[in-house]
Amino acid sequence: MSEQYWIGGIFIDLSRNQITQNKQSQVIAPKALAVLTCLAENQGKVVSHDELLLKVWQGTVVSTNTLQRSIAQLRKALGDDGKGQVYIKTHAKQGYSLECDVRWSEGIEPATPNSPLEQVVDDTGTGEDQGETTTPAPATTKKVDSPKSSISALRLTAIIFGIVILGIIGYQYPVAKQTSLLSFGELRALTSTDNKELASIYSPDGEYVVFHRYSEDLCINNVWAKNIKTQQEYQLTENLDSYGSHSFSKDGSQLVFIKSGACTQPVTQKKCYKLMSLDFNKALVSPQSPSLLTECKNTEIRSPRWLDNNNIFLLQKFSTRWKLITYSVSENTSQDLYVLESGNVVSYDFSAADDLIALTSFHSDGHYYIDVLKTDGQLLSSHRIKYPEEIARFRLIFPKFSPLENQLIFSTGRQLFTLSYEGEISNISLPLDEPMGSPTFHPDGKRMIVIKGRYDSDIASVPLSQVAQGHGKKNENLSVMQRSILAEDNALLQPNGELIAYRSERSGDQQIWIANGEVSQQLTRFPMDTFIRGMQWAADGKSLLVSTSGSLKQVYLDSRQKDFQLDIPVVRLFQWDSNNNTALLLVRLEGIVQFVELNLSNSETRVINDRAINWASKSKSGQLIYKDRMDRFWRPGAAEDQLIEALEGQGGPFQRFLISDNVIYGINDDFQLWSYALDEERFEIIGGLPASVDNLTDISQSRLLMTVRVSSNKEVVELYLKE
Repeated sequence: MSEQYWIGGIFIDLSRNQITQNKQSQVIAPKALAVLTCLAENQGKVVSHDELLLKVWQGTVVSTNTLQRSIAQLRKALGDDGKGQVYIKTHAKQGYSLECDVRWSEGIEPATPNSPLEQVVDDTGTGEDQGETTTPAPATTKKVDSPKSSISALRLTAIIFGIVILGIIGYQYPVAKQTSLLSFGELRALTSTDNKELASIYSPDGEYVVFHRYSEDLCINNVWAKNIKTQQEYQLTENLDSYGSHSFSKDGSQLVFIKSGACTQPVTQKKCYKLMSLDFNKALVSPQSPSLLTECKNTEIRSPRWLDNNNIFLLQKFSTRWKLITYSVSENTSQDLYVLESGNVVSYDFSAADDLIALTSFHSDGHYYIDVLKTDGQLLSSHRIKYPEEIARFRLIFPKFSPLENQLIFSTGRQLFTLSYEGEISNISLPLDEPMGSPTFHPDGKRMIVIKGRYDSDIASVPLSQVAQGHGKKNENLSVMQRSILAEDNALLQPNGELIAYRSERSGDQQIWIANGEVSQQLTRFPMDTFIRGMQWAADGKSLLVSTSGSLKQVYLDSRQKDFQLDIPVVRLFQWDSNNNTALLLVRLEGIVQFVELNLSNSETRVINDRAINWASKSKSGQLIYKDRMDRFWRPGAAEDQLIEALEGQGGPFQRFLISDNVIYGINDDFQLWSYALDEERFEIIGGLPASVDNLTDISQSRLLMTVRVSSNKEVVELYLKE
């Protein structure tokens, strides 16, 4: 079979994992291309789900969801929206077929559209942006005449000569930036259940993988272990409740992790954090109750790592600043190891083999750094991280040690990168069809575990009259407005219009979509692994302000974008007052998250307060209301901020609240929708909502918009390095 072929006017190059259309090339996951090739070999015929799974994932157990995600990725790459099904047609309960003509390369390798030897001409006049569903006509190929061929030959000679010269120069003066030497081949699933499996690590001997398994149906979380060779699983704990990351002692006999839960008498935070230990060998025989080492009621701790069998590294947060500490198990004491007076620690990893700590932090200049320390806290090196174009400049990264010398590894979702101790980042050529995070290498350095997950939510609405009459508690009373197999959320009603804007992952990445009730349209084309943290309509309904990957963009309904050039990273957008051109935001100032109001006209920032804020909004009359991390509601007063006592205990597990016509709306722990009139100071329970509701997103005179959770899955997989 040829490594290259055409589907209509689209060129497929299996040797490069590329699809090229209209002179634009994009890299596609090998498994997705294997699905496309199987369909191409059977052009016009229905290929069953089982046949595709058997041929593409031979020897690996995967679900039909994996196949569906590959089909979705192919449709996106081909410019097929899945509704018209121009290229790939779905046959219900049967399989898929490729409807376009296929032309295979026989003997002569066809050039790509950017080649100087040939130029592909698309005669259809259609493009992905137009959203047309007309089947594209086969591309025609125009040969270049001989004079141009002679010129190309001269250019080729010049290029070869230039390469030789550059090779000599490069030998004498090697470049500092090295490309990644890591190359991954096979991917194998370690856990495949209906539960969430995450926070996975290897045992020091490499025989076991240990992870948390959470059953959403039973609301039970426990630590589990799996023998990699025998595939036997062991439940290590019983009804552990909330959890954090965990770590093995140096000899592999003990596990340590953070258990978090509600404080009985909260003072400064709703959750208390307990450092727990577990005898691993005993737990392999029967589930054990972990032992409490220490508890924090007024500070937060996370990311435990054993230094030796007595000392544990921890990140600890006082107020708004994190630091690295060491905790002595035998003495039950702790001491600071690394503290930034002006700045903030973000993450760290510990290598027992190298006896080193790699730590990421914000320094006083506001930039992101990689700091390398000895285990006694001595700073060996500190370099600013140099972000490539593939990564947004304000994106936080969480690198781990790798088998490469002086190189760490991290994920941004569907891309993997290495980070040198000098702050240089290199891309690992491994396009993934779905996000994978928390890469951790096996002790042998030949494979690593990652967490692969998918969150599925829908946009739904319910009439306020149904909620008030007690008919809002069941899912069947909800009207689903937008649905896919991935996340749809944050739906907002257009002011003075009929549209809704929402965030969706249906195209493979987080993007902004708009819908009018019948037709949905993708509004943005943000880069891969973009994350959106808030969006708001302008008062005239003609544009949206979007917080995307730490920046702010104004997106118009014709897809035009205006970038706001800010020198500080935006953490979250709460509200946009387009008339006064101000925004309520969380931002990072010297690495510390601050609640501010930003003037978008002159980029002036006013810090409102230094509280840890969950959500904030202004009423129609201009009253500022915010909710702190203890889910208490506040509004500014003459001398100090005033607690809204009538809303004590009404914050619930939900981050967002809404304000409409000077009335606050929210959901409490019992999934009751409530309202509080600011002017009359009147509190009222409106009615019940389904337990599947994740958040309120908007409200009108007659209906309520919300995000409804459908499913949430995470699993542990292994990536193997190529030999």
